[in-house]
Amino acid sequence: MDWRSYQNRHFHDQDTGFFLDLAGLDISAADSADFEKRFKDIHAAMTALEAGEIANPDEGRMVGHYWLRATDLAPSDEIRAEIESTLEDIVSFSADIHAGVLRAADNQTFTDLLVIGIGGSALGPQFVSDALAPHDPALKAHFLDNTDPAGIDRVLDRLDHRFHRTLVVVISKSGGTPETRNGMVETMERFKGHDIDFARQAVAITGDNSKLYERARAENWLKIFPMWDWVGGRTSETSVVGMLPAALQGIDFRAILAGACSMDAVTRQREPWHNPAALLCLAWYVATEGRGSRDMVILPYKDSLLLFSRYLQQLIMESLGKEFDLDGKRVEQGISVYGNKGSTDQHAYVQQLRDGINNFFVTFIEVLKDREGSSIPVDGVNTSGDYLFGFLQGTREALAERGRASITLSIPEVTPFAIGALIALYERTVGFYAALVNINAYHQPGVEAGKQAAVETLAILNRVRAVLKGAEAPVNLVDLKQLMGIEVETELIYRIIRRLHANGQVVLASGSWSEPDTLKFKSTTNT
Repeated sequence: MDWRSYQNRHFHDQDTGFFLDLAGLDISAADSADFEKRFKDIHAAMTALEAGEIANPDEGRMVGHYWLRATDLAPSDEIRAEIESTLEDIVSFSADIHAGVLRAADNQTFTDLLVIGIGGSALGPQFVSDALAPHDPALKAHFLDNTDPAGIDRVLDRLDHRFHRTLVVVISKSGGTPETRNGMVETMERFKGHDIDFARQAVAITGDNSKLYERARAENWLKIFPMWDWVGGRTSETSVVGMLPAALQGIDFRAILAGACSMDAVTRQREPWHNPAALLCLAWYVATEGRGSRDMVILPYKDSLLLFSRYLQQLIMESLGKEFDLDGKRVEQGISVYGNKGSTDQHAYVQQLRDGINNFFVTFIEVLKDREGSSIPVDGVNTSGDYLFGFLQGTREALAERGRASITLSIPEVTPFAIGALIALYERTVGFYAALVNINAYHQPGVEAGKQAAVETLAILNRVRAVLKGAEAPVNLVDLKQLMGIEVETELIYRIIRRLHANGQVVLASGSWSEPDTLKFKSTTNT
């Protein structure tokens, strides 16, 4: 074996215990040489970002999630002091909650934690909770991360008899995120129904002077923690966004930060063959031909890492899915990410991965340690963990036989330190890859476009309601469109009517849904 070739495809770090194997990819000597040459500029861009250069020119913001776990890197004494004081606040606040110094409104100790957020304000905390929460957590965590009424009910119904012992953490940088606000308002209404003072049990994590900040201050909420504009949502897990929920559950958040800090140090290496994030970046570039031609399938062989693929979906797809590059050229970049867990998905979609369309590459995530304590032989010789290992290796080899690309990442065990290192590894890889393909990883114009379209749809919905309420007789779609007095597609009005009907706000006077032209309907609020 050529050692240089082996070295370019395998990486092992003694401090973190991470082992990266790229042997399942066809990386040519030319690919390696070209990347080695280009990595100097990529590394320089990342160094400038960590030093505080404006890395998100669209919003004029620095990108500082690396400072959260290495405060000495912060570009000013003020920022460093803010980070350090917030970490101390997390420690003292969590300790007071656990010790019963801070209690619920009726002097009960807290037993449950309800986290209300969306996107980066929910995916990271959920992933960490699922991966690391102890069997008997200090507070049992629950999450509201959508504006689905039935989903909200499902979570709140589980807490219905424990609202008086539930600490609520609301996370929104702007304070105006509709999904988060809706979950908060519905929770407040439930508390009101139980005659519980919501403010006495509520914590805000938000930007300075945001709508949420002003509300929390005016209502005298239990605590307000800062959310800085230089921390993006999808890279906020090592900020108070992720660390406060972790600490409240009894997870060692300092160890998460230590793991991230350790991985950050490794991924600052200037030599790409000694840098796991650089190697992953090269692997992604080769696997997707630098233009997202293949999807990324994340297959962790550990139940506790089930949510990792969901976490990476946002981190990678929101960061890399961009229409234009930094020079304004239309490039339509991105890498699609999906996954679940092994070996479960060997009985689901691995059949297609092996024998179907070759439009993907797999990242296997192996955890070396099976469990705490010893394992019994389930067949007289092998343990359940042996089988899990066998299934991973077998699937990897079965895919390789058919020329399907794969990466294997091994970690010693699932610990707070390892989770922190995993998060940091992928954050840095995303940054490197964005620099390699010349895009801005730290803005999200497509998300903002969707939000604006939703606002416009809600305005039309409310206009339909108002017109129907004022109509003296049943109307059809054509009449309704004319009465609205604005240009709206008939199909959208039809969809709105179906929704209002399903929720008891509209009744059909005549006609059939299968024949929209025959429909006549009226509002239930004017009868």
